Amino acid sequence: MKRIIFVLATIIASYVLNAQVKTPQSSPHSTLAQVVGLTDVTVDYSRPSAKGRVVFGELVPFGKLWRTGANANTTVSFSEDVVINGTTLKKGKYALFTTPKADMWEVVFYTDTDNWGTPEEWDANKVAVLVNVDPTVLNNPVESLTVSIGNLTNDSATLDIAWEKTMVSVKFDVPTQKAALASIEKVLAGPTAGDYFSSAQYLFQSNGDLNKALEYVNKATSMTKAGAETPFWYLRQKSLIQGKLGDKAGAIATAKLSLAGAEKAKNNDYVKMNNDSIKEWSKK
Repeated sequence: MKRIIFVLATIIASYVLNAQVKTPQSSPHSTLAQVVGLTDVTVDYSRPSAKGRVVFGELVPFGKLWRTGANANTTVSFSEDVVINGTTLKKGKYALFTTPKADMWEVVFYTDTDNWGTPEEWDANKVAVLVNVDPTVLNNPVESLTVSIGNLTNDSATLDIAWEKTMVSVKFDVPTQKAALASIEKVLAGPTAGDYFSSAQYLFQSNGDLNKALEYVNKATSMTKAGAETPFWYLRQKSLIQGKLGDKAGAIATAKLSLAGAEKAKNNDYVKMNNDSIKEWSKK
């Protein structure tokens, strides 16, 4: 009987420890992902609600730094450099802080994103961009804080912050034309040595067309810039293809070139692999 009671107590204790009460968050977490031109923009924040309260000027005092959300820092991430009010904001993730005022808001992109709320000590050196924007009065109140990306074009958009009867918008420009031209030039220039090498490697590893693999790896090695050494891993791959094709003499000669490059680079893994292969291919 005691044993049964003990087992039941253990089961109940385990259940109590593992049980978790689930209730709605007062400020639900939200993530927004938007592509602007060719730039990925991500906003991560928590959304408090007005619940009948006057927000700006009371719940969020005028003239004081605000976390622009609830809980952890509201963050904004850009996959490319963007320009805000003439200042370049480097690609990366930033905490979004604001100082609301009746007639003007300060909006700050801050490099330290690990604060819970506002920083205990404000560091001006961590201010990546600070911009002043005019608030707009909304005809239709917004119950829950909403951060969105609006006014989308290929070259720009706005980061919009709306709550209760107020909205502010920060315009940012994205380098779409620069990125598009770089992509066009890269594609029209044709495959790179790395593209040919990866193709040869895939054909070899997937038991594909080995003659085509040899053609590709030869193109990769031929694209080595004048005065530069052919990458030893390219030569290693070529030797493996030659060996699998039955050209042991050619495989040994290529492996020796790869070995020399690996020894110069002090890459012991490739040194061993080449020595092992040369030894294997040298057997009669």
